[in-house]
Amino acid sequence: MIPAAEALERLRVGNQRFAERLTLPVAGLDRGREAVLGAAQEPFAIILGCSDSRVPAELVFDQGFGDLFVIRVAGNIVAPSQVGSIEFAAARFQTRLVVVLGHTSCGAIEATLEELRRPVAQQSPNLRSIVDRIRPSVETLLENHRPDEADDDLIALAVRANVRASVNHLRHGSALLESLIASNGLRIVGAEYSLTTGRVEFLDGID
Repeated sequence: MIPAAEALERLRVGNQRFAERLTLPVAGLDRGREAVLGAAQEPFAIILGCSDSRVPAELVFDQGFGDLFVIRVAGNIVAPSQVGSIEFAAARFQTRLVVVLGHTSCGAIEATLEELRRPVAQQSPNLRSIVDRIRPSVETLLENHRPDEADDDLIALAVRANVRASVNHLRHGSALLESLIASNGLRIVGAEYSLTTGRVEFLDGID
């Protein structure tokens, strides 16, 4: 199985191709649909990304069929079903890299900030569950936000704070993932995709 460092480099190189509009033909299409879909899964990276229609992970990282195990949910939040999906892929396929992929101008982040400022009395409980997952990572930012600071700056900080909170939850909120980190070389990292440039920045000084 591909080590985490090599998987991370593949994602970096693929995103560079995407940003520079040098994408490769989709891997596997020349073999026919049946051959591609019938082959065993061996994804080299697990991506927990946002459901935003502008951020499809396979395109952003210029990868083909079977390369990525992708979980998408508004705000790239971490709930039990997302943790379980990541545990499944990491254990079943021995995939050694997990990336939490946030993005600029995230609507779920904006909605959470709006809810914190002006609570909605009759909000759907399902929508509220997303807001409640994001709330702890952005509440302090909102409290410290000065009136003279642009909201865009607050949103940018909140996007990254939410990614880091999701990474921390995955690193320390699952006994199985903790075990795989300690004994199997699993690596969980955060990243942010820019809607403007098409580039992904990996966070926290990752090598």
